[in-house]
Amino acid sequence: MTVMTVVSAVGLVADDRVLAGTAIWSKPFKFATSFVVYALALAWMLTLVTRGRRVGWWAGTVVAAACLAEMAIITGQVIRGKRSHFNHATPFDEALFNAMAVTVVVLWTGTLVIAVLLLRTRMADRAAAWAIRSGVLLALVGAAFGFLMTQPTPEQRAAGNLDTADVIGAHAVGVPDGGPSMPLTGWSTTGGDLRIPHFVGMHALQLLPLLLLVLMSLAPRFARLRDPRVRLRLVLVASGSYAALVALVTWQALRGRPLIHPDGATLGAAALLVAATATGGLLALRTPRADRRPGPRSGHAPEHGPGSNPDPDPKSDPHPKSDPAETKELVA
Repeated sequence: MTVMTVVSAVGLVADDRVLAGTAIWSKPFKFATSFVVYALALAWMLTLVTRGRRVGWWAGTVVAAACLAEMAIITGQVIRGKRSHFNHATPFDEALFNAMAVTVVVLWTGTLVIAVLLLRTRMADRAAAWAIRSGVLLALVGAAFGFLMTQPTPEQRAAGNLDTADVIGAHAVGVPDGGPSMPLTGWSTTGGDLRIPHFVGMHALQLLPLLLLVLMSLAPRFARLRDPRVRLRLVLVASGSYAALVALVTWQALRGRPLIHPDGATLGAAALLVAATATGGLLALRTPRADRRPGPRSGHAPEHGPGSNPDPDPKSDPHPKSDPAETKELVA
């Protein structure tokens, strides 16, 4: 995939052909880049598996083979000057698209197997366990949005010619594919786009573990982050907020609203999400209750937590005899 990223980048510069409103080599470039980071994250996660390592090896191999097969079809169609996705123009094009659908199912299933292995793996650091498991589960959700794109759009159904249509399925919602789009990503600027929740969900696989690495790298400088309970709470807040973000961009896309032109409902939901995330982050950073030990107060002996020894002399009597006069005074 790294090699294909370079090849596709050269194609973007050397080949001026345009297909469906975008440079013809943009699709293989984006897919190759995405597969690079996806495969690296899964490969690292597989090193953490302690039970079923053989199964994990096979699952990783299946994912790699599925990525390779899908990339070969996409690149082959680019060389032919044809669409790779949703193409039913000829029996050959339809067969290639159906083969890509199979590779997506295989890739998703292989990732699911790896997710199950990670759920069964015991990890000493609970924050790491939650970051990794949440990341791979959200990636599965994001990948599943690809199946929505293969369904006929309402406009295609209304046309009533699904048996003879050249294109069935679409990225965009409410507008045709190939219209005005954002640079680099190609996401629609006039309608909804299912590639957005697909992208956001799949890259939880990298972003949530990356958040944990950032927290651990900052721990030597910030004492609060050295507490594993604080890191765990922050990861839980981030996982919940990320899941809510996936739901938000999915809702926005299905309503046919472009990402860069949100309506009032989307802005309101986004504001609530930001407020909830900020509140959760502040609560996660609070000092754990067990560590809130008051210091000495004027006129009183220092308080000690359970299990502590207020007498530094190890030879002192652990059960000192009480003074009868002091006892009477305490009772009074």
